[in-house]
Amino acid sequence: MPTQSLILRAFGALCLALVLPFTAPAFAAGSTLTSAAIATQSAGEETPDADGAEEGKGLEDQLDSLFNRLMEEPDAVLKEWALEDGPRLLGNLVLFFLILFVSRLIGRWTGRLTRGALEKSKLNSSELFKNFVQNTITKVVFFVGLVVALQTIGVNVAPLLAGVGVMGFVVGFALQDTLGNFAAGVMLLLYRPYDIGDVVTVTGETGSVEAMTLVSTTLLTPDNQRLTIPNGSIWGSTIRNITANDTRRIDQIFGIAYDDDIEKAEAVMLDVVNSMEHVKSDPGAQVMLMELADSSVNFNVRAWVPTSQYFGTICELRRQMKMRFDKEGISFPFPQQDVHMHQVDPS
Repeated sequence: MPTQSLILRAFGALCLALVLPFTAPAFAAGSTLTSAAIATQSAGEETPDADGAEEGKGLEDQLDSLFNRLMEEPDAVLKEWALEDGPRLLGNLVLFFLILFVSRLIGRWTGRLTRGALEKSKLNSSELFKNFVQNTITKVVFFVGLVVALQTIGVNVAPLLAGVGVMGFVVGFALQDTLGNFAAGVMLLLYRPYDIGDVVTVTGETGSVEAMTLVSTTLLTPDNQRLTIPNGSIWGSTIRNITANDTRRIDQIFGIAYDDDIEKAEAVMLDVVNSMEHVKSDPGAQVMLMELADSSVNFNVRAWVPTSQYFGTICELRRQMKMRFDKEGISFPFPQQDVHMHQVDPS
């Protein structure tokens, strides 16, 4: 026999062996293929009665007989199987994938519908919470569809679900830190200290919130680095939400020399800060003498600006203040010390 024919027959036998668990009920029900297999090796034997143990033994004998015949006459077995059980198996597979496809569509539709209801409600839910609810409902609906699809092709899902439960208990016991992050993620969703797009400082890191799961939060830093931080670490530390409010106050220290005119310097600084484009008039800007330092008289310039314009405004304020001080003859003193020398009488 040519090598190619041997390979094809071996491949066909392997395929049949893989699908036998799904077609076994049909053989047990008395299909032509099973009857032929029993007739060749079990002629004259008694028919099993209705007892459960004998039925199981009868099915085992049928499968053993079928496998023996598969090894001896693979072409005949494949042909009989293709004619008798192939269409039924093909139909079950089509139904299996159809159920998965429909359940996925229903899951997505249900998730979007729930998200729309949350957006229209008065709960004022965060984007993180909406995403969490939508994803959870989508996955739950798909899982239910998977269970239904497995039952359709004759798979007993009860042992599978029991095994998943036991495995979940073992994995949960082994991954206690992960469960802690999970619990922290739930608390973050409920208390909403930040939302997607907010700029926050957590665990010493600053960045905008890009995404969040029940286990971790992803930040995008100003220099475009992506940080994934466990929720347990975030919940156990101070959370600073920089962009939570619409406005933010600028606090900048400017020092002048002790020889400069204080009143003139105050007027110049107030004029500069009020001339800035994004500085709000209510509340108005303030210039306060804060400290008589070692080398300078320090003033604190305060002003309120939109949060989105904070960094740009503060940089421009420093630039404008330096240019105006140079124009008005007001100096930024360097750190200095007075050294007093005493002559010592050598005698």
